[in-house]
Amino acid sequence: DTFKLKVEPGKTYMLRLVNAALNDELFFSVANHTLTVVEVDAVYVKPFTVKTLIISPGQTTNVLLTAKPFYPKANFYMLAAPYSTIRPGTFDNTTVAGILEYQKPGSPSMSSFDKDLPLFKPVLPRFNDTGFVTNFTSKLRSLATPQYPAAVPRSVDKRFFFTVGLGTLPCPANTTCQGPTNKTQFAAAMNNVSLVLPSTALLQSHFTGVSRGVYGSNFPVTPLLKFNYTGAPPNNTNVAKGTKLLVLPFNASVELVMQDTSILGFESHPLHLHGFNFFVVGQGFGNYDAVNDPAKFNLVDPVERNTVGVPAGGWVAIRFLADNPGT
Repeated sequence: DTFKLKVEPGKTYMLRLVNAALNDELFFSVANHTLTVVEVDAVYVKPFTVKTLIISPGQTTNVLLTAKPFYPKANFYMLAAPYSTIRPGTFDNTTVAGILEYQKPGSPSMSSFDKDLPLFKPVLPRFNDTGFVTNFTSKLRSLATPQYPAAVPRSVDKRFFFTVGLGTLPCPANTTCQGPTNKTQFAAAMNNVSLVLPSTALLQSHFTGVSRGVYGSNFPVTPLLKFNYTGAPPNNTNVAKGTKLLVLPFNASVELVMQDTSILGFESHPLHLHGFNFFVVGQGFGNYDAVNDPAKFNLVDPVERNTVGVPAGGWVAIRFLADNPGT
């Protein structure tokens, strides 16, 4: 059955939105209504009002929806549809729907609604509307004030640069895969390393002091092979496999720049940092410029969150304090 959100005229409702999808970022809109964004990833933001929002997998967004002050004699679709920069046919471009319904005047309970009313539908952005996504994310700002400034690190102890995206691995022997060819398989990678899950829990290995055969502490802090990340892709798309870590000093101020690449096509990649909130201090398109781009970083009221989308064909910079070694 289609989900129905039942409301009363004139009341304001908080919608707690969660993108529980695996891969797809989603547009969300309610026909003929506006949404006031007040919180992302359990952190308040400076409120702003939109007709449509974008939310990445793993992200949460809380919005205020104020019902119309009068009975509108209509019902309204709530729609969600994927945002993707890859070509149609390679992802599920399905639109999902719920319905916003108003209580009828004089009705004694919220269970009485008029089903024979016009049903309005919102107009969502095109599936690949990167301009809309960029405009929306640029509006996300923390509640920083001169009296209560954002706790974003102003100085940096450790700087890292990660390429993020897809590569390929050879198929296991005597199998056929669904990668770019039937002899290869897709593999997500950072700095050309695709994760192999450890056979022993990392915290247990750290506690016992036995890391040999479990993990290596040699994850590259920058790509081993530098190239034009957003230009023509390299011919070799193979990635390495490994269980490699970066070891951080406790309480270190960390800056991490994540760069999308053109390998197997541009795509917006959501990244989650478990156990931490971070500040999104900058983002842009093309290759990150370590000389000129930091001067444009927002160190006044950057949005604070725990999951961020790396722009398709672009980069995002985050800062955080490494003060939670227990997760």
